[in-house]
Amino acid sequence: MSRHIYQHPKPFVFENGKEIIDLQISYEVFGELNAAHNNVVWVCHALTANANVLDWWPGLFGATELFNPDDYCIICANVIGSAYNGTNPLSINPLTGQPYYLSFPEFTIKDLVKAHQLLAAHLAIQQIAVLIGGSLGGQQALEWAASNEILIDHLIVVGTNAVHSPWGIAFNESQRLAITADRTFYANHPDGGIKGLKVARSIALLSYRNYTTYGHTQQDDDPNKRDHYRAASYQNYQGEKLVRRYNAYSYFYLTKAMDSHNLGRGRASITAALASISCPTLVLGVDTDLLFPPEEQQFIAQHIPNACYQEIESTYGHDGFLIETKKLTAIITTFLEDKKEYINELV
Repeated sequence: MSRHIYQHPKPFVFENGKEIIDLQISYEVFGELNAAHNNVVWVCHALTANANVLDWWPGLFGATELFNPDDYCIICANVIGSAYNGTNPLSINPLTGQPYYLSFPEFTIKDLVKAHQLLAAHLAIQQIAVLIGGSLGGQQALEWAASNEILIDHLIVVGTNAVHSPWGIAFNESQRLAITADRTFYANHPDGGIKGLKVARSIALLSYRNYTTYGHTQQDDDPNKRDHYRAASYQNYQGEKLVRRYNAYSYFYLTKAMDSHNLGRGRASITAALASISCPTLVLGVDTDLLFPPEEQQFIAQHIPNACYQEIESTYGHDGFLIETKKLTAIITTFLEDKKEYINELV
């Protein structure tokens, strides 16, 4: 593993026309580029994940897993706005000498992808063997594929959509309402809004899991209990856990970026954008996903010409894409092998 910071030498212009002059992208590389330069696996991370994909996607990425550094050059970069290094709302604005906080430009999925395309160009990468992402990472992967900026051999998206739904936007807005209800959010302090962030995470968890998940994992056995329920403790614990590793400003901006996702913006239509994706594509859904229901992934697969759809059975809802790695590995292995045989036949 090697950690790097890319300093973009020119002003970065956002989709809304605003710009920053000090764009930094933090990224990690696992493994080495082979002689043919055709073994790159580029991972687009989800909302609060980071560039260390071996840490947050174990079972799929790792020394003994399907995507391992011995066979692949695995690259994962933090997105703009991420709390994990790189340019974000807590970065210093060189024009004022103070952190950006709420003066940071609002950004979109297109902006996140544009930044990573600049990084790929800096690394002289002209071909990606596998572009993969789940949730917000899947939104990025689709946007990247639709932009046709680089040769992609295989595209894999999990638990994502072609346009963010009113349901998903409503969940995100409820989280932002929780953050902004914490008046410290407007105090321009690194810890601003942390109580609101804790509540926001609690709201998010309800969309990541489901009724069945909580019934299996948070059920209380004591019929005499009248307070301090396991489910309540779990919500508090998960909120505190995020607060210890993230900040409210990054979370606020990134949920807005997720809301902005629409492959049809700037193109003829959403279906036209999907139809322009020519690489072999695997679209994966989780049958119990409440946040990104399977019909959203089915829609994607129906409109990408060379796509196939597979559905994972899981009690974990949206989080199933991070947990059900054995099922993911089996499906992805078959997909990659089938496409390899297909390409060999053409040759």
